[in-house]
Amino acid sequence: MSTSRRALLGAALGTTAAAAAGLPAGTAHAASWQLKWSPSASADGLGAFETVEDDRADSHPAGRPHIRTSGDNWRFTMHTVDRDTSTDRQRHEVTGLRTSGSNYLTWQEGQTWRVTYSMYIPSSLKATTTFTHIMQMKQPGNGTSPIVVQSLRRVNGVQTVELKLAVADVLVGRTDLEPLQNRWIDVDFQIKVGNGSAGSVRWILKNGATTVVDASRAGVDTFLADRVRPKWGIYRSLGDTSGSLQDCYLLLTKLRGYQLV
Repeated sequence: MSTSRRALLGAALGTTAAAAAGLPAGTAHAASWQLKWSPSASADGLGAFETVEDDRADSHPAGRPHIRTSGDNWRFTMHTVDRDTSTDRQRHEVTGLRTSGSNYLTWQEGQTWRVTYSMYIPSSLKATTTFTHIMQMKQPGNGTSPIVVQSLRRVNGVQTVELKLAVADVLVGRTDLEPLQNRWIDVDFQIKVGNGSAGSVRWILKNGATTVVDASRAGVDTFLADRVRPKWGIYRSLGDTSGSLQDCYLLLTKLRGYQLV
């Protein structure tokens, strides 16, 4: 990464105090990541999330619950017969960061947020020629476009995991998927919520002690309207042409949410 690019990213993510607080140099306090959300699957269950979208079209009642806890993991199970309300796709997802029975965190324009977690992608959850998203950043509401997507995508026949700014179709980073399957990997995602060119993202993937991806984009649009809300789970198109769709699952654990303040 060039020196100028690194400096821009540092400002955008608030690694300098003045940039973080939006104040002139010399007047801001030192910015730091403050833990705002630290649920446990075994203690909080699905109450960790703002909403749960488990077979919202009621396409496969016998398969419920498709989203559940297993020990201290959240498990998302997808069957080939499952359908979303749009029948050309499948969706089992959770949204948002709930902090109590009636309260959840809202990510607003100008704020900088970070989520970290561990993820287990089995070999049965394959990359596809069309979309298979396992994390999204969206404006809440039906029909809204995704802002950022973490996806499993086949590129020239190779299975990959990638992060993309969906609205602008800008690739942030990509790496081979198969070496990361059937093991726990760590995700660190950071976003400055900004309109026009005021936003930024950083995406880090680790396989044990090895950093597989550390990619970022600054000067990008990460805000549509209202607020940004994260989603996790399996959301995939049925239009795959590689024969990769099969019964599968995804595991998440150690979910944490931080705000730069």
